Amino acid sequence: MDLNLTGKTAIVTGSSRGVGRDIALTLAKEGANIVLHYNKSEEQAMEVAETINQRYSKCIAVRADLAKEEECRKLIKGGTEEFGDINILVNNAGVWPKNWVSDITIEEWESTFKVNLTSVFLTCQCFIKNLLKKGQQGTILNLTSQAAFHGSTTGHAHYAASKAGVVSFTVSLAREVAKNGINVNALALGIVETDMIGDALKKNRDYYVNRIPIGRVAQTEEIAQIAAFLVSEKAGYMTGATVDATGGMLMR
Repeated sequence: MDLNLTGKTAIVTGSSRGVGRDIALTLAKEGANIVLHYNKSEEQAMEVAETINQRYSKCIAVRADLAKEEECRKLIKGGTEEFGDINILVNNAGVWPKNWVSDITIEEWESTFKVNLTSVFLTCQCFIKNLLKKGQQGTILNLTSQAAFHGSTTGHAHYAASKAGVVSFTVSLAREVAKNGINVNALALGIVETDMIGDALKKNRDYYVNRIPIGRVAQTEEIAQIAAFLVSEKAGYMTGATVDATGGMLMR
């Protein structure tokens, strides 16, 4: 399917590895230019950027600590200065700390929210301001989790709460900007084969797999295919929606 992404530019946060990496690669294969965001994984980010530049489209890698307000804004500004118009924003970056509520410090709580929720607000704000100023349309996809709806049973209450905030924020923003031709959706993930959850899967894979009706952990490539559709013109009539890609962990 031709998603009509050739010539468009997408910012993908947390795209040096995992789901973000494959979203960036999939969008590039469809012809989109990529602003590839990373924080600490510079070597991996440069490898992905080189692959995109050599095989598919144009790509720049931008380092930003999304726990810091000024760096969230710097990411959007850097992409705009390089490519001009930015058409797509994918907020994928996130942290998954483990701690029980009785032991979570206020610092850990706040740092989780800064990356998982506040950075989403900040990047979306900068992105829509640019679009509104130019009178342009655009698309936002915010990645969330089944934990936003189910909560956590394994010591990730702060993660679940932050991801629930992403869902509510997505709906609110979608209502505000729909009349301006800006679509805002969310993609709820279940358990995906990534570095973030890698150690947990190694220790107790059966526990996680048994929670998935389909009976297997998702691969990053198949999540990326869904994400690419959601930011394309093919999904242009969708806004304010949270699409479940959880293998049946969410059935609504």
